[in-house]
Formats: sequence, C-alpha cells, structure tokens
Amino acid sequence: MSGKAGQGRKFNIDDALEAATLVFWDSGYEGTSLAELTKAMGINPPSLYKAFGSKEDLFFSVVDHYNATHGSFMSVAFTEEESGLKLMRRLLIEAADHYPSTTFPGGCLVISSAVAVTSANRHVAERLSKMRNDNILAMAEALTRDREAGRISKSTDTQAMAAFVGATLQGMSQQARDGASKEDLLRIAHYAITAIGA
Repeated sequence: MSGKAGQGRKFNIDDALEAATLVFWDSGYEGTSLAELTKAMGINPPSLYKAFGSKEDLFFSVVDHYNATHGSFMSVAFTEEESGLKLMRRLLIEAADHYPSTTFPGGCLVISSAVAVTSANRHVAERLSKMRNDNILAMAEALTRDREAGRISKSTDTQAMAAFVGATLQGMSQQARDGASKEDLLRIAHYAITAIGA
C-alpha cells in the first residue's frame, strides 16, 4: 500500500498497521496508550490521526489487518470447508497451531484485546463480541447443513455445538496467552473434537 505523508517523510501503511497490531495484541485496547502506538509506528500523533482517524478507528483497522494476516486461518477455513464437522475440526487444530507463539503475543487479538474495558469503551468490546458471535453463527449454520444432509444426527443442537466450539477456541486463546504450548492446545482440541464426534 502506498505511503502517507507524516512528519515530513513517508511511512508505509501496512508496516504501521503491523506495528500497531502488535501493541494492541499485547496490551489490549484500553491498555494501549497513544504514546506507545506512535512510538511503535514511528509517527507523531497528528500523523496517526490524519492517516487513521481516532484510536478506535486505528484499532478496528488493526482488527481488519489481523484478520487478513495473523488470524486469516479462520476465514480461510470458513471459505474452504463445506462440512460443518470438518470445519470444527480444522478450526480447533489450526487454532492450536496459531495461538501459541514465541514471536507474537499469542492467543487471538479479537478474543483478548477487549476482555476488560470500562463503560466508556464498552462499544468497542461489543463490536468485537459481535464478530465472535457472527463466527459462532456461521459455525452453527455449517453444522445445520450437515444435519440436513444426514451427516450428523437429526437431534443435534447445532447452536449449542457451535457455542461449545467457540468457547473452546476462546479458552485456548487465553491458555496460549498464559503460556500453553502447541502440544497443550492440541490435547484440548482433540478432546473437543472427540466430544462433538468430529
């Protein structure tokens, strides 16, 4: 992406977004200060506002960047898997591979970055919650297609199954933040896969 003018020089938008992503991912929305962002991005506050708007605007640009890069395994799985059970299995296994990291903060930015916010920023947490709930809804729809095609029992509560997988993914994200290894998370993933019959 082309650079933008800033402090008498140009900066690369993608590089700036990646730098901001790592700060928000590590410290969360409220835990990240403007000073930390501008230092990491190598720009001054006026340049940040000119290029990205507010801190909140920057944050959701970061979320889009994260979903297209570090967290893209989820959207790719949704696109490629027609079977709901295969989708559940793939999401759990790939989360176990992606969430632990010695290079990046670990876990999922969309899950962890607004876990604790004050009432003034509650709308930020609600936007992230909607993203997570939309993913669970998409999982439930995929499982419902399986049920209608006879691939899973007609009595399966597809919404509950999708919510269970969503809760497992959220728990795996936090465990990765707490230092769980890929092997630790794979054990959790395989228990969940066994539980849903995938």
